[in-house]
Amino acid sequence: MTEKKSVLCPFCVEFPVNEVIAENARFKAKYDQYPVSAGHALLIPKRHISSFFELNEEEILDFFELIRSVHKIILRKYSPQGFNIGINIGNAAGQTISHLHIHLIPRYTGDVDHPEGGVRNIVPNLVPYPKSTDIGM
Repeated sequence: MTEKKSVLCPFCVEFPVNEVIAENARFKAKYDQYPVSAGHALLIPKRHISSFFELNEEEILDFFELIRSVHKIILRKYSPQGFNIGINIGNAAGQTISHLHIHLIPRYTGDVDHPEGGVRNIVPNLVPYPKSTDIGM
């Protein structure tokens, strides 16, 4: 849980300008490389931390400001009917990159047969995702 930027961390690099959806002083947003749905975005703190619980008050405020902005961008571009917000914290929760990133996942009517229960009904194998050893982690 270091705050030092890691040269091996894929989120500590400068993203090409065309990959950045929006940003503010402490967060940047980009579309997910392995999207669950059209418009799936990641909100990433500029400070290298691994857990949501390490955010300071200023970062939390910037996160909420940016997620509202990215939400509006996704609504205009993709017109989803709903959203899930997800954070994987720790290996047991499926965190494969140890730099905090928050998923903003647009949802569409009919994308699953029974959406009741939301994140409780996460669909296995909805999108292929490489093992951490396959992405150089």
